[in-house]
Amino acid sequence: MKLSGRLVKDTRILKEASAASPETASFRDALEECLIEVCRELDIQVPVWLKKNTIDISRYRKTSFNKDQFVEKINFDRFDINIFM
Repeated sequence: MKLSGRLVKDTRILKEASAASPETASFRDALEECLIEVCRELDIQVPVWLKKNTIDISRYRKTSFNKDQFVEKINFDRFDINIFM
């Protein structure tokens, strides 16, 4: 699995990062590992995962996180992730 993430403010992409996991990992473990790695590269905290994120990932292989899903104050509008198999 490969996961790419980007920080977006208005319509501009501020930063992008990606991470890959071994094919042997389960989907959930691979997703968690890649999400943590992308957040580390972008120097942001890991957002709160909601049910809507699970639904979006299962349907579209992408989801986004807004400011309400971060505990600390953020300087971007949203954090988007996409999954590539």
